[in-house]
Amino acid sequence: MEKTKIAIIGAGPAGIATAVEAKSAGLEPVIILEKSNQPCETIHKFYHPGKRVDPVYRKRKIEPEGICRFDTCTKEEFLALIDDYIQRYELDIRFKQEVRNIKKENDCFVVETNQGLVVKAPVVVIAIGIFGRPVKPSYKIPKEIKDRVFFGTQAHLDSSFRKVLVVGGGDSAAETACFLAKKAQVFLSYRRPQFFRINPTNMAHLEKLVQEGKITLLMNTDIQRLEPDPQGIKVIFKDHDPLVVEAVYYCLGGSTPENFLKSIGVKMEGKRAVVNEYGETNIPGLFLAGDLAVEKGSIMSAFNSAHRVVEGIKRHHLARLEREC
Repeated sequence: MEKTKIAIIGAGPAGIATAVEAKSAGLEPVIILEKSNQPCETIHKFYHPGKRVDPVYRKRKIEPEGICRFDTCTKEEFLALIDDYIQRYELDIRFKQEVRNIKKENDCFVVETNQGLVVKAPVVVIAIGIFGRPVKPSYKIPKEIKDRVFFGTQAHLDSSFRKVLVVGGGDSAAETACFLAKKAQVFLSYRRPQFFRINPTNMAHLEKLVQEGKITLLMNTDIQRLEPDPQGIKVIFKDHDPLVVEAVYYCLGGSTPENFLKSIGVKMEGKRAVVNEYGETNIPGLFLAGDLAVEKGSIMSAFNSAHRVVEGIKRHHLARLEREC
């Protein structure tokens, strides 16, 4: 068993930023528990090489509020920035430690991982993202074609496919379609008649490739099911002629790990947790940061939420941090 002042679950942008803000404010020690073997695992895994990372959300630039900030850059440049924060602030990250349970013991939290590590802390910040848990369609994917169906913006997009379908209407769908269009004929299916969530840069790139005939838009289309086909996958639409492709990429967003939050007693409204302006839940001393706490789905929003979490800790829980767990 180990004791710390603040235990942070997740070493993504929100978790890293929370630790940076806390240590900068003198609120330490801080331990970060991360289930993978590297920080920002979802960016490593789901962003393709050279993918743009920017502080814009729905055409509006998110202004930084705290220490962690960045300008538009590539995936590689952003990960280098994160590595610099980790080294500069000497962050204590415990990798391959997936949190299985959080329980209250007296006025402290007991955090248990799958590797048997137990951490006791008066304050816990849950900073796990939703991006790593992509939404999947309601219809079943036949086992014969599962090796050709992908979810999320895959890091290793297979360039051997020559005819593919991308499903979705957001930035991840647009970026995946544009990336695959370098070597493949791409069809992009979206259930609405027009896009409304794609940022201007991605939209301009997408429109250019559509004009060049490299991407075909299938607007206002809804997929009914997928079937095996001698040439790959047969896509059956509810309101469009069938389409045969070699692979299908679903870019439908993420889903909040609501069951985990409910299991530890966090109050929910629908699929989202109820938090105050600082990201604190109904459980005193238990905070949410990043995707779980904010509606604005950008990395800068995650950084800002971390800043607000630490502000909340400083304003309301300094006495809690002094207690012996």
